[in-house]
Amino acid sequence: MTTAGQKVAVITGASQGIGAGLVDAYRKLGYGVVATSRTIAPSADPEVLAVQGDIADPATAERVIAAGIERFGRIDTLVNNAGVFIAKPFTEYTSADYEAVNGVNLTGFFRITQLAVEQMLAQGTGHVVQITTSLVDHASSDVTSVLASLTKGGLQSATKALAIEYAGRGIRSNAVALGIVKTPMHPEAYHETLAAMHPLGRMGEVGDVTEAVIYLEGASFVTGEILHVDGGQSAGH
Repeated sequence: MTTAGQKVAVITGASQGIGAGLVDAYRKLGYGVVATSRTIAPSADPEVLAVQGDIADPATAERVIAAGIERFGRIDTLVNNAGVFIAKPFTEYTSADYEAVNGVNLTGFFRITQLAVEQMLAQGTGHVVQITTSLVDHASSDVTSVLASLTKGGLQSATKALAIEYAGRGIRSNAVALGIVKTPMHPEAYHETLAAMHPLGRMGEVGDVTEAVIYLEGASFVTGEILHVDGGQSAGH
């Protein structure tokens, strides 16, 4: 169980990059953390519960939320960070690509968010955050991204719908729409090219993302917000 007054965050896609940064950021706030990904290793920190599983499988969502409630007794925040990005010309996407992207980006969001919101309703308070992409609002001829826009765009719409559905019941819902962030996903050889795709002339850092999520965590009057952390990409070029 949590110590008196301790809050608890569930973070998907938590083993590396942005997800690992979010685990650290919530621990610095004093939160207990339930961290899940396919490859996550057990944590030496007793306040971090690691749960392995593929978020595209609804059974993983059931295990993650059940384990979190069993260990900590509550769930205050869910960060839907797990995501798959496959850049291909639209006509070259395969059915396997479609299943993979939908599985993580949409199915992965759906069941775990239902279960987390049920728990938040019982508590009378909670916060859900989706990590999306600014390509949803500002398509780029440099990046072929229909599957990303289809799925992450759906998440942005759902973010607003959740915000309004639960505004009167103590639960907030927000999203952070990203530019290209320096993570193990992007080989260093491409960093200069990727940096040039942002009006600010650099790639995002994991810290830029965690700062935005932690801002939303404390911003009690903000719900239904799509916060762009994208080096100016969504504003124009």
